[in-house]
This record gives sequence, structure tokens and C-alpha cells, in this order.
Amino acid sequence: MKVIGITGTLGAGKGTVVEYLVARHGYHHYSVRGYLLKEISRRNLVPNRDSMVLVANELRAKNSPAFIIEELYREAVALGRNCIIESIRTPGEAESLRKTGNFVLLAVDADPVVRYKRIFSRGSETDQIDFETFLANEAREMDSADPNHQNLRKCISMADLVLLNNGTISELHGRLEEWVREGVL
Repeated sequence: MKVIGITGTLGAGKGTVVEYLVARHGYHHYSVRGYLLKEISRRNLVPNRDSMVLVANELRAKNSPAFIIEELYREAVALGRNCIIESIRTPGEAESLRKTGNFVLLAVDADPVVRYKRIFSRGSETDQIDFETFLANEAREMDSADPNHQNLRKCISMADLVLLNNGTISELHGRLEEWVREGVL
């Protein structure tokens, strides 16, 4: 079973990468965002980025820095198919998945203005924010000395593959297809 972990900056195209690999190459998708939104709903919290960060940090602090990813990985093992676990946010999550064996960490990044336009246009409940809030949210998740908190910069630095996604969807798909042909994805 091959496991691809996806990390990267807000609005960089992680979801687009997932959609392509699921549709074209049969990967099964596990979403940290989906996991957190279920927990947020269970707790009757507002489904926004602040709630997602709060709940994720609480779950990690209570259990382990890799708790959410380990929960999703257990589901993946039970299914036994190649999978993508989207939104690796802490180094502990990446390290935990790396221990499983056939694992690749893919980081996706793009220019902040490009990324803001993408998140605003997708219109999800956590994305209806102004540009300054977008930058502040990202800054909050970029670095932390606390192993239970998001540290995107460190996760990106740990990636086996980094995809700079400032271009078209067709260009993104082309790069992914190259990596599939090369056997890295």
C-alpha cells in the first residue's frame, strides 16, 4: 500500500492534487480537514479556521502530535488501498507516516496572491476572509516550537517532492503525471 502525504500552504492546490490522483490513479482520499470538521460539528463549534486549529491542537496535545494522522492511517490500513492523507501540518505527523514504509511527502506551494484568489473563489465556510486574515492565518500555522501545533515550514522542508503551483491546472496535472511515470507517486 502506497501512502502519499500532502502538505503545503493555504490555497496552494493540495485539494486539486488529491482530486487528480484519486480520479486518474485510484488513490483513496483521507482528509484532516474532514476529520476536524466532523469533530467541530460534534462539539457545536463554528466551522472556521480558528476552530480547526483549536480542535487539532487540543487533540494532538491530549493524545500525540501525530494523533489525527494516525487515526486516518488506521482507516487506510483497514481499506488496504493506495491512499492520500491530505493536510500534514506537524513534523510529528510526517515522521509517523514515514515510519509506515511506502510513504512519500508531497508539498504544494504557490505565490500568496494566487493562493488567496483560489481560496476566496472556492467559497468554503473557512475561506470567506480578507487577504490580511489569510496572511495572518498562514503565519500562525507556519512555525511553532510546540510539537502539537502546526509547523508548515518544517513540514514543507521535510517533503520528498515540492510542487510550485503558480501555473494552470493542466501544468499541475502534467507535473503529477511525470512523477507517476517516474514511479515517485
